[in-house]
Order: sequence, then C-alpha cells, then structure tokens
Amino acid sequence: MKLRLLLICLVAIAGLSAQAQADKKWKHDIVVAQDGSGDYTNITDALEGIRAYMDYNVTVNIKNGTYKEKIVIPSWLKNVTFIGENPDSTIITFDHHANINNMGTFRTYTVKVEGSNITFRDLTIENNAPQLGQAVALHTEGDKLQFYNCRLLGNQDTIFTGGKNMRLYFGNCYIEGTTDFIFGPATAYFKDCTIHSKRNSYITAASTPEDVKVGYVFDNCKLTAAPDVDKVYLGRPWRPYAHTAFINCEMGSHIRGEGWHNWRNPENEKTARYCEYGSTGPGAQSGERVAWSKQLTKDEAKALLDINNVFTQHSTWAPSGK
Repeated sequence: MKLRLLLICLVAIAGLSAQAQADKKWKHDIVVAQDGSGDYTNITDALEGIRAYMDYNVTVNIKNGTYKEKIVIPSWLKNVTFIGENPDSTIITFDHHANINNMGTFRTYTVKVEGSNITFRDLTIENNAPQLGQAVALHTEGDKLQFYNCRLLGNQDTIFTGGKNMRLYFGNCYIEGTTDFIFGPATAYFKDCTIHSKRNSYITAASTPEDVKVGYVFDNCKLTAAPDVDKVYLGRPWRPYAHTAFINCEMGSHIRGEGWHNWRNPENEKTARYCEYGSTGPGAQSGERVAWSKQLTKDEAKALLDINNVFTQHSTWAPSGK
C-alpha cells in the first residue's frame, strides 16, 4: 500500500515537473539579450519558444544590440509582438543581395514574415549589402502586420509587400532606399512616415492586382532625400494595375514635376492608378504631373484615409494603433 502511494506521488511530481517545463517553454513574455541575461541570445532561437497556432499574445522583448540574423517568422506563428529597446540601437541586419550565387530578389531578405497578426515596434530591420543588386530588408507574406516607430533600411527593394489582399500598416516609420524600395502586391498604409531617397530613381513599384481596390496609401508622410538627389519619381508600375496614393504628404524638391513614370511602357498609362491629394512642399507640382495620374477630390481622398475602408477586403480589420 505504501509502495503504491509512493508511486502515485512520484507520478504526480513528474507530471507537475513536466507541466512546469512546458510552462517555462511557452512563455507569454520572452526576452532576447546578447549578454545572456534574457531567455535567448538571438531572435531565431526565440522563435522556437513560441507555440504554434496559439490563441494568446506573446511579446518578444529585444534588448539593444546588432543581431546579424536572417530571420523567417513562419506561417504557424501569430499574435506576436516584437519590441526593441530603441529603433536606433536594436538592429536586425544581414547582407544578402540578388547577385550572390544567382540568389535572386526574393531570397535576399533580412526578415521574412510569413505569419499573420505580427507587430514590430522600436527596432531597425536592415539589409546592408553593397549596391550590387536587389537586397530586401523586410519581406512580408502574412496578413494584419503592423510596424510602429521602426527603421527599415536598404538600397534597392528595401521592402517587399507580398501577397494579394495582405494588409500592412506602417506608423511613424523611417524607410530609406534607392530604387523601387517599396514594392509588391499587398495593401499597405503608411501613416506619418519619413520616406528617404538615397539616389535618383523611383520610390514605389506597386504590383496591385486588377481586382484589388487599394495598393499603397501614404498619409501625412514626409518625402526626403540625400543632398545630391534631385530627380526622383513617386512610383512606376511593376505590374499594369499598380495603385498608389499620396495624401497630405510633404514632398521635397527631389520629386520630379511629372511625378510618375510608365516603366517605359505606354500601355501602363491606361491601367495604372496613381493619385495625389493635398501634396505640399517644392515637390508638389500638381500642374506638371503626367496626364494619366489623378488629383483626387476631397471625398475621394477621405475614402482612402478611412482605414476601415482600405483594409476591409476579405474581412474587417483595423490596426490597433498602440
């Protein structure tokens, strides 16, 4: 009898120990610190501590440091927030470009986000490859992704917004690049962002599908440039039905009077959906814009500033804003 009770107790203790180990592995708050003071010393390992398809929220707190990692946030992760200590000193970086062993554009990412309901705050995502070809810093494929007070740094093709009907929100972010440095088919809303051109070229290269109403909306953004940059287009259509709108944006003198480019294909002028409203600054020369772009009416601009309208495609969603 005593032996049986002892066995029962041992089994119970083992069960509690196993549960404790499971609870320890699946934490709601994870700390990444290079000095070993957190749960993990790198972000890639921290992803293994997040339970697949969970229905609760997880916060990954990333301490200051330069994390040279090529990161994939897989499709089975959701409801995760990555928070850096400071956007200037919490840096995720890598240096792949398209001409390394015929890598091609879409394998060059520093961070690739396949999961949905993922948020990033107060950190930098960078591709610091030399200017030898396309080099993506942020590659997104998931839905309902949010970026707040982040720096997104690169040269050509800094941000790839992948996935038809995928929804992205960028709030108070700094985004820089050279050519087509915001590109892809997703629907992306940029609010109060600084968009910095490092070379005479093109800012956007949307590939919005024909049956998707909204591609890129830039709301109250500031367009800046390096000192020697003076000939930059707002965008060119990577695919024929590209949609991009700049609303109430401040445009520096580097923005060309014609504003938009047809990618050397006049047929794109019949289908591309390029528009502006309330542009200010020396680059806001609406009277010189190409004839195939559009100056929005107040009501049309208002509709594009309604996030609930922009992001209601296959389901209702509005970013949290916090």
